[in-house]
Amino acid sequence: MTDPVTTTRFALTVGPVHYGWPRSALLRFYAQVADSAADTVVLGEVVCSRRREMKLADWMALGRELQAAGKEVILASQALVMSESELRSVRDLVNQDAFAVEAGDMSAVQALVEVRRDARDAQPFVLGPHLNIYSREALSEHAAWGAGRWVAPVELSLQALACVNPRDNPVRAISGDAIPTEIWAFGRLPLAFSARCFTARHHHLHKDSCAFRCLDDADGLLLSSSEGQPFLGLNGTQVQSAGVQALIGEAQALRQAGVSRLRLSPCSQGFMDVLAQFDAVYNQGASAEDALATLRALRLPGTLVNGYVHRQPGMQFVLHRA
Repeated sequence: MTDPVTTTRFALTVGPVHYGWPRSALLRFYAQVADSAADTVVLGEVVCSRRREMKLADWMALGRELQAAGKEVILASQALVMSESELRSVRDLVNQDAFAVEAGDMSAVQALVEVRRDARDAQPFVLGPHLNIYSREALSEHAAWGAGRWVAPVELSLQALACVNPRDNPVRAISGDAIPTEIWAFGRLPLAFSARCFTARHHHLHKDSCAFRCLDDADGLLLSSSEGQPFLGLNGTQVQSAGVQALIGEAQALRQAGVSRLRLSPCSQGFMDVLAQFDAVYNQGASAEDALATLRALRLPGTLVNGYVHRQPGMQFVLHRA
């Protein structure tokens, strides 16, 4: 798994679609991604195993198409594994050798370690944002197991992130290469996963007979406070922030913290414009202020936030010029 980042360029990763989109919508979306400035595309169902619009063979076929279009492709595992059938799906995922794997939870990490034990030439894997890696020691331990890239947990500040994997003294993979740090730069923030399906409960349905009502909510369900303020996003078994993370003006701060990759999490409207704006600001020198105004004019699923990276409440937006 090669990393295209240099000291002057941020690599752009399109994260997995967290929502229940119909197969036709997924295929249209990735056809657009194939022609975009994205360097890496992460594919797979990470929220709910009951969503069966795409199976592993379908994701792999799509991955080959994106790979032919010049994209690095990574397959992601589910973030919360709760049954033997889901564990079998994780094993099927890690046993394929066409694409690198992003571990969504420790069951995937364990399976990947076992694969590497049996095949010494196995690809390095990616540590997904849902893993609890909050110290240099933890990241070093995972690197020794075969990890080659780290997607930081979304609630880490830049100061904390720099302590885990500093730019001037990065954690090293087994190969000796520095482990790149990727940050959640755009999209509703994943806050928690549960065995309970909040979407089914909202519609007074049982999880096992949910009628796939999440297909009706392209960006999840908005939960407001008793005062009527946007509070959380409900997406099946996942709880998200109501606000949309947008680290559009932090290029210098991110680089100083050792970040070299930006993760952009898909939403149903305006995402290709978002991707273009991030590429323009981070890699072409465009104005962050103009890009921020453009993002605010789009029909995004929530207001823009960035508080966590600045050691503030996550729902705040701190104006920070690069």
